[in-house]
Amino acid sequence: MSPTESILIQLASDWREALLLYPLYSALSREFVIEVQPCAVLETITDVPDRETVEEASEWLALLDGRTQVHQLRQFLQTTSLANEQMVRALLDRHLRKPIKTDADRDKIDFLLVQFFSLTAPSQLHDANVGLDYVSHILEQVLGPTGEVPAEVSGPLEAVLEEARSCRRLSELLQSEILERGRATKAQVGQKYFQPAYMVAFTRFSFLMRRVFFRLMHGDLNAILDGLQALEQMGVTTLDCRSAQFSRQEPTGRLRMICQSWKVMFHAEYSSGQPLRMLVDLRVAVETAQSDAAGKAAAAGAE
Repeated sequence: MSPTESILIQLASDWREALLLYPLYSALSREFVIEVQPCAVLETITDVPDRETVEEASEWLALLDGRTQVHQLRQFLQTTSLANEQMVRALLDRHLRKPIKTDADRDKIDFLLVQFFSLTAPSQLHDANVGLDYVSHILEQVLGPTGEVPAEVSGPLEAVLEEARSCRRLSELLQSEILERGRATKAQVGQKYFQPAYMVAFTRFSFLMRRVFFRLMHGDLNAILDGLQALEQMGVTTLDCRSAQFSRQEPTGRLRMICQSWKVMFHAEYSSGQPLRMLVDLRVAVETAQSDAAGKAAAAGAE
């Protein structure tokens, strides 16, 4: 293959990627009001153009990459119908090709690897079957041969996972700072993170940690909703939720609506700090109200 043919093939590949990703990047920029003008060439040209035009499209995508925060990418990809396996793989390939990767790139790649694994693995996959070999087998599609995962990273991550699995409610997970310790382990390995074996280890960790979080989050939300129903059956329609940053007389109906909206929000962003604290504190407020109502009912019955 001549150098000219190689260049043409690369241009065609870059253009196909740009055309594929442009609808997603455009929707993302609108969602978060990122101030960037639409890319004229990607709006109007469909055939493979000249080199300068392809470079213009690539620069536009790079601009969006630089202006998109990790939490925005995470939230958007978990709530948009555009994020299919092909799209996530294209995003992942794009970020993996970057010659110089920042901490933000690392966090985006970490998330995209988990998304790719989630989209590719069976939906009913049991935690016990999510071993390093299985994760490696799935990720070889995007990482190539991964090699053996070093014990220096797999051991500490497994210890954090075991502690997370022992938590029975979200407050335990947050108070133990398990999520922060997982992120600290990722930061400690530095650039070694981008070695395929390390990415396998962290993908497995993040995937399983996400499952732990969802289990605990749904447990708290269900406990709140069940508690609200029980309170309403006892005639209680407002709660003192100042400890959870709500009002002194918060209607139970409004709290129920908030819990339903949180299910969507936390699905997209499981590392959100303040809203998670509010969820934890709201469960305590509801349980306190239940205890108070039960005590009053018992006292009334004894009279």
